[in-house]
Amino acid sequence: MIKPFEFYFDFISPYSFLAHKEIRKIENSERIKIKYNPILLGGLHNLHGIKAPAFIPAKARHMIRDCKLIAERNNIRFKFNSYFPIRSLNLMRGVLVAEEDNIKNYYIDSIFNTIWQDGLNMNDEIVIQKVLKNLNINPKTFALRSSSSQIKDALRKKTSDAYNKGIFGAPT
Repeated sequence: MIKPFEFYFDFISPYSFLAHKEIRKIENSERIKIKYNPILLGGLHNLHGIKAPAFIPAKARHMIRDCKLIAERNNIRFKFNSYFPIRSLNLMRGVLVAEEDNIKNYYIDSIFNTIWQDGLNMNDEIVIQKVLKNLNINPKTFALRSSSSQIKDALRKKTSDAYNKGIFGAPT
């Protein structure tokens, strides 16, 4: 039996996407709920004073190939997003809003797929608005709620808590 666990993630991470797909399989087969913890990966790296592998050219080349191999091995539809890096701050804040609205899993699944399967430019506000509308989410209301000090502070706290636990990357 697999015990429930916490999953720290950021949409910017292709490895988080690949882990997410495997976690959903585990949740379904083992009938357990995994606690998804959104963090801001860039903020976490800053707290640790480290540079993301994706921004080190030699590592980035291997990361792309590695992600494709993992996806192929696990039968996950994956396309490295040509708009990478994705500015994930507002998308990650959106996880907390979606949690308040009881659509967290739906939101997470959709945003991950939009970035890493469909390859959409989630740096473009018009694209983000269209994606939210397709999820039956009012983009203006969602953006206002995502920019509230309560949501900003909550994501900052989750990132800080991850740092305090010794987490330095995503997924963890």
